[in-house]
Amino acid sequence: MYQLRMCVWEITLACCFSCRYCGSKGGKARDNELSTEECLDVADQLAELGCRRVSMIGGEIFMRADWKQIVKRLSGHHINVNIITNGFLFGKGLIDDLKDAGIESVSVSLDGPEEIHDKYRQKGSFNRAIRAMEDLLAEGISVSVISTLNSENVKHLEEMFGLLGRYDIYAWQLQACSPMGNAANNGIDYRFDMQTVIDFVASHMYEASFALGVADNIGYFTEEEGYIRGVMSGNAYFRGCAAGISSIGIDSIGNVRGCESMYDDAFIEGNLREQSLKSIWEDPDKFAYNRKFTKESLTGKCAECELGEYCGGGCRSYNYFVHRKLFESPFCAGGAKISDD
Repeated sequence: MYQLRMCVWEITLACCFSCRYCGSKGGKARDNELSTEECLDVADQLAELGCRRVSMIGGEIFMRADWKQIVKRLSGHHINVNIITNGFLFGKGLIDDLKDAGIESVSVSLDGPEEIHDKYRQKGSFNRAIRAMEDLLAEGISVSVISTLNSENVKHLEEMFGLLGRYDIYAWQLQACSPMGNAANNGIDYRFDMQTVIDFVASHMYEASFALGVADNIGYFTEEEGYIRGVMSGNAYFRGCAAGISSIGIDSIGNVRGCESMYDDAFIEGNLREQSLKSIWEDPDKFAYNRKFTKESLTGKCAECELGEYCGGGCRSYNYFVHRKLFESPFCAGGAKISDD
């Protein structure tokens, strides 16, 4: 039996932006998004399965009028709720609502200095995101920053480090841009040398005033591995994709995936208008790419790597959208690069 611990829930696809690399192509709400009543029921189902943490995403969640009701239902079940936002719509009333809803933390997307950030999002978005961070921190709300890296903004990590050092943020997470959605349609050059990011984290994590680390699609098993995932214990090793093992993703029309970054219909395990979350989660044939994974599943260089059975070939989503090979990391910093063939 697998224990559900974490969910990434896209409550709407509506957004005030249409970012050049948005994986879900956010902008307009879907016509048939879950109703308030359906969302409240989903919150109850998450609690029933023992889920302890929900990261709520969009689109932009504040484009949905009932977001606060949904968050309050989750927090009423003692589920920790983190909201991921572009920071554009913030004001005093919204921050008061966040506090009243009982959110645990807010993560603000910030992808580079002003010129770079605004280039990929929209003019004025950098300053609005910074102001949102400042206002949240002033009200005692825990704030983290997420940066989605591509071949251009990865060159500005030092500048961003200096900028973020001015604020009492909790953490800064660096994740690789995946060639999906708008990023694929716009031909974003997503490739960069992941070892340079690992080296950056390793050389700055002790001086940082916040937790500094990489996401699951950067790695794996370099000499620095135990330290670069936001924990300096030396034991924070990537232990394989958690999709369908301890985490799930839910989209705004009730589709369930192992991970909300696996944004392709091929990974839909069921829909909450047709099945309960419990029946989907407990079905032994669901999430087979992870639940039935063995080291024999590995392909390419990952099949030859002695650590392959532990990391499982890396991030399923990133692997899929880069070269459609689930069990083969395209840019493993811990081993030889895999060809594009």
